[in-house]
Amino acid sequence: MIFQNARNQINRFLTHYLDTTQDREDPQTTVQTIRDGIEFKGANILILIFAVFIASLGLNTNSAAVIIGAMLISPLMGPIMGIGLGVGIYDFDLIKRSFRNLAVATLFSVLTSTIYFLISPLNDARSELLARTSPTIYDVLIAFFGGMAGIVAASTKLRNGTVIPGVAIATALMPPLCTAGFGLAIGNLYYFFGALYLFFINSVFIAFATTLGTKIMKFAPKEFLDENRKKRVKQIVYVIIVVTMAPSIYLTYNMIRQNFFETAANTFIAKELNYPNTQIIDKSVSMVDGKRVIRVSMIGKEVPKDSLLVAETLLKKYGLQGTVLEVKQGYGQNDIDISTLNSMMFKDIYQDSQIKIAQLDSKVDSLRNVITNYKQFDSIAAKIAPEIRVLFPMVNDIAISKAVFSRVDSIRLDTTMVAVVKYAHPLSSEQYKRFTEWLEARLDVKSIQVITENRR
Repeated sequence: MIFQNARNQINRFLTHYLDTTQDREDPQTTVQTIRDGIEFKGANILILIFAVFIASLGLNTNSAAVIIGAMLISPLMGPIMGIGLGVGIYDFDLIKRSFRNLAVATLFSVLTSTIYFLISPLNDARSELLARTSPTIYDVLIAFFGGMAGIVAASTKLRNGTVIPGVAIATALMPPLCTAGFGLAIGNLYYFFGALYLFFINSVFIAFATTLGTKIMKFAPKEFLDENRKKRVKQIVYVIIVVTMAPSIYLTYNMIRQNFFETAANTFIAKELNYPNTQIIDKSVSMVDGKRVIRVSMIGKEVPKDSLLVAETLLKKYGLQGTVLEVKQGYGQNDIDISTLNSMMFKDIYQDSQIKIAQLDSKVDSLRNVITNYKQFDSIAAKIAPEIRVLFPMVNDIAISKAVFSRVDSIRLDTTMVAVVKYAHPLSSEQYKRFTEWLEARLDVKSIQVITENRR
């Protein structure tokens, strides 16, 4: 009974917050909206070309902000969602039109980016480019959930204008096509096919999410198929999904395995290759011809071979069985390797020096600001002296500065403006008050401490 009541309460809670029926748009309106967004001609093609140029520039200069801007402009989501909708409602005419428009958009995108990278003087593969060449299962999940967000947004009356552009950014439709163009421009087929595969993943799983969304929201099919044909359509969809997903799972497996290997290797180096009077100046963890290799370069007191053999036997403890351990040492003796020292040890020294220089520059700038702040008082007294001579002729000399007062009964410090005045004859209380008020107004300060001194 208690279990039943708890389940009912959970159901009511979920229904209250997750029910979209009250916000849902008429299905025919949603279908028409998606239909209107699949065409690629005229203005849409020009917008796409300009977006490709922007994305290519962003990839070329390694600017994430520029790439995001290009993805916001790009109209690529339309035909992809059109394919998913067509499969969901068995509208084969819509599927054909969406495929055709997506193919046209893809062709224009790749050709435009190829032309750009052929004429661009920058041909280095930056991090933003390389990130689009090795898709993983995580890209599959991003595309799927992005597609789900897209179909939910498209089918509601609210139609939040940020959702569809957000999906385009999250799933990164534009950059892979530009990266494919880069691969063609430099003749690197690995970049070309890797980027196209990422675009294919995004397209397939956005479309699949759209199809699934139409089924969940029970969109009425346009064409009623016999059971055999409906079954065949489902089989084709599932085959495409599995074939698309399989390579990404393999790539993800390799990525995770490499990550585990690197983590374990670094832990092994830190704990087992830490010898007294010896410093590790370089380390690398890599896969060479299918073998896992740990390379370490040491400087200082030479470690005996027996100690290194003991360390090698401990590889199994860290899950590194079968890993090759290569240790280079003896630097500073007859076989000194200057290039290694320069590239490794002195690199660290240079980086530390740069950090210290930056810190010192910050301190110098701070001190320079303080000096500048105090220097202004060197000239301010001379600046207002002619005015004082006219308004207060009894004043002969004036010095203005900032003073820091320390409270003797506490650690509090107070900063105050101070004016030291020398006069020909003493100021009356009225003159002192008037002079103080004038200084405060003239110097634009809240208060000033005037110290008078008889001139001798």
